[in-house]
Amino acid sequence: MRRFFFKSAKINEFRLWGLVFTLVGMGVMILGTAGIVFWGQAGKIIAAIFMVIGMISLLISVAVYFWAGIMSTSATMLECPECGRQTKLLGKTDRCMYCRTMLTLDPAQATQ
Repeated sequence: MRRFFFKSAKINEFRLWGLVFTLVGMGVMILGTAGIVFWGQAGKIIAAIFMVIGMISLLISVAVYFWAGIMSTSATMLECPECGRQTKLLGKTDRCMYCRTMLTLDPAQATQ
């Protein structure tokens, strides 16, 4: 069975990584802009470098969110046996998006 990094649904993990890349990119861009204030003329070069790195991080986040959206449209919908809410299942095993119960469609991996 697949070990989950954050013990949450796979789609939620992808969305979390998209959010991380967004926040890191924006933070790097803000720090680069602060370089102009503290280092004057040399800070403009630092700001330009940090802006490029931040923009790359933001583009990666767009790609991650796009990928999560594409996977979300092809995910299997089912009702969680624990909480009774509709959730999405990616692959053979996944967790409920709401109560984090392990779910599977594979009878060989199912438990009572």
